[in-house]
Amino acid sequence: MKPLILLISKAIVGLLLLASTSEWLAAADLNTNSAPAEAPKSVFIMPTKPQEGCDPFFPNSTRPYAEATIAHHHSAAVTSLELKGISGNPPYRLVIVNNHTFAAGDEGDVITREGRIHVRCIEIKPNSAILEADGQRVELSLPR
Repeated sequence: MKPLILLISKAIVGLLLLASTSEWLAAADLNTNSAPAEAPKSVFIMPTKPQEGCDPFFPNSTRPYAEATIAHHHSAAVTSLELKGISGNPPYRLVIVNNHTFAAGDEGDVITREGRIHVRCIEIKPNSAILEADGQRVELSLPR
């Protein structure tokens, strides 16, 4: 009698598992017809002071805060930009600013005595160039 009860109980458990699996598969089929969910985008904000956070790998490092303080001192770096040369014909002119080459519309980081500064070349004239750095527009002329 005991083997018969075990056999019946195993059959009931198997039927319950089969029923729950078929319900799960039916629900999964409904989800495949819908549009795939987009993965959330990560946003990283560099801290400017210790109260805002730290580097998780080097918690005692002051590097993130030092970079933030350099970023606020760009006005002095704008004055240390130097136009070293202009080359090319009018539609394809290039300028060299602190050993970094730009075409009109190009942007990049330039190293100055005060540190790095992000520069965008607005226009290149025959003897000068108009640049934008730290929210300021400045016209640099060739040295005489």
